[in-house]
Formats: sequence, structure tokens, C-alpha cells
Amino acid sequence: METHLSGNTVENKKIILKCYTNGTPLETDLELKVGEVLKLEVPKGSNGVLVKNLYLSCDPYMRGRMQDFQASYIPPFSPGSAIEGFGVSEVVDSDDPNFKRGEFVAGITNWEEYTLIHKTGQLRKIQQDDVIPLSYHVGLLGMPGFTAYAGFYEVCAPKKGEYVYVSAASGAVGQLVGQLAKLHGCYVVGSAGTSQKVELLKNKLGFDEAFNYKEELDLEAALARYFPQGIDIYFDNVGGGMLDAALGNMRVQGRVAVCGMVSQNSRTSVQSFKNMFSLISKRITIKGFLQSDFSHLYPRFLEEITSNYKQGKIVYLENMNDGLESAPAAFVGLFSGKNVGKQVIRVASK
Repeated sequence: METHLSGNTVENKKIILKCYTNGTPLETDLELKVGEVLKLEVPKGSNGVLVKNLYLSCDPYMRGRMQDFQASYIPPFSPGSAIEGFGVSEVVDSDDPNFKRGEFVAGITNWEEYTLIHKTGQLRKIQQDDVIPLSYHVGLLGMPGFTAYAGFYEVCAPKKGEYVYVSAASGAVGQLVGQLAKLHGCYVVGSAGTSQKVELLKNKLGFDEAFNYKEELDLEAALARYFPQGIDIYFDNVGGGMLDAALGNMRVQGRVAVCGMVSQNSRTSVQSFKNMFSLISKRITIKGFLQSDFSHLYPRFLEEITSNYKQGKIVYLENMNDGLESAPAAFVGLFSGKNVGKQVIRVASK
């Protein structure tokens, strides 16, 4: 809860990165800190927007920003400063005519109670809807949802009746990929790391089959059981041995969409593959992508997913933690599979 010093100032709590780190992230890499006293108004002539952050998104890609690696598509965090990510916020004050006090926006913000945003071009206004929770704009209708949509339809180029495999299938992206594949008329199998998640995939999310990869001694053999005719599309959120096992089970002209490699986030050694020759013999297409590559499709995505959700054709699982102080544990939990569905931090209520 924020601490107001007077009617128009606040002690702005934030989550900072203490120092660059390699390996598996720890809660101690992040720190809750009381920031500077912040005046709750925007300097005139700044064209900025001051927002009160309501929901923050925990995403695996943020792990890469915790190390001093400059050759990425997104720069690293600055040690000692608040980290940033996707969020849903309420406009408190604005010097930008495109945004008014009381409006809700989604976009990149800092992990803190209040953020003064100067790059307002990356903010998207939210049209409030009694059916769709505001928090879904960092999940189902945000970056993870759009990643699933663009990756499946544009990268995978699915055809009705094809065989689709999704790893990390109960996560923020995978859960929607599987449902889109089912709506498209595909046969879908997902993998997850607990029996609870496996049951959710089959009974809540509508996957044809699902399995706990931690219970399989041989991933390649497991996939052969679930896909006796082979895999047409593999939506990869994991990388490593799971990707290698999938390559060994792909059909001719199969497609692999490489969305994430959560198994590789903390590796320090080179990953070896035994099934790479399948790329040639089976003429497999393997392609990495960023959701921002397809930003022109966002309006269509928003319309279609909103309609499908309201019609009950898709559901979305969310894992909500309360309070900014819960953010380090919630983020670190992503890498041990503690979350079920999209991991969100509720900083404040609207």
C-alpha cells in the first residue's frame, strides 16, 4: 500500500535489480525499496503520463534482462533502478492530449506503485468491459495472448486436422495456443510439470491429451506414444531436450515455432542435439519469432479473442499474487513451475 506524505505526494515503492546475475534467478536478486518522494502530477511541457500501476506481468523473457547482455532484442535492466515490464495502469495525470485522467492503459511500465511514462506511444488505451477483467490485458489480451495468436497462425501456418504439440502448455502462452489449435480443428497434446496442470489441460482447456514431462524417462518415446503418426506443428516454449525430442517425431514438412527456451535460461554449457538431421530428411521449418514482428495484426487479434472469450469458446488461467512485495517470489516461481497459468502481480485495485 502506498504511503501518502501529503495530499499530492507519495513514497513510491519499487522493485529494483540489485546487480547483474547469471544462472537461475533468486528472490534476493530483486529488492523492494522505498523510492523517491513522488509528486502526483506531470510536469507541464513534458508530454508525459503519470500512471498508478494496478497489475504487473511476470514473463520469462525478463530473466534475460537481468544479465549484462547487450546483443539481444531488448536491453538489460539497470542495476539499482526499478525493473520494467508489461502492466495495466490507471492514468493519474497527463500532459499528453491522447490520455486523460481516469483512463486505463496497458503497456511497458516500471515495477513500482507509480510511474511517469514519457514514451506514451507504446501505451494502449483499454476499453473497460464488465466481462473481461482488467488483468487480462497483460495476459489473454496482452503480450502472451498475442504471442500465442501470431505464433500459431502466422508462424505455424496450421491446417485443419494437423497434429499439434505444445510444451509448457499450461503457461501464459501455451494454454491459448492449444485452444486456438482446437478451434482450428487440430489434434492437440500438451505437456506440463505437474499432474494438476495435466488435468487442467485436458479437463479445463480442452486439449486432446496431456502428460507430465517430469514423469517421462524418455521424452522422444513419450511423444511417439502420443503422436504415433508424428507431429505436424510443435509450438516450443522450452527448447533443449524437449525440442530435440520433438524434432525426432516431426512429420515431413513439419513446422516448429520457437517462442521461448525456458529450459535454457540458466544454462552455462552448450546444448547438444541428436535429431538435427531431421531438418533435412523431413524438410522441417524451424523459426523463432517475436510477437512485435506482427504488431499490425493486433486489432484483429483483439477482436477475435475478445469474441471467442465472451462466447465461451476459450478460457484463460491466471495466477494472481497480491502486493508489490510479492513480486520477487512470483517472478522467481516462474522458473520452477510454481505458477498455474499467467502469473500476475496485483499492485493495487482500481
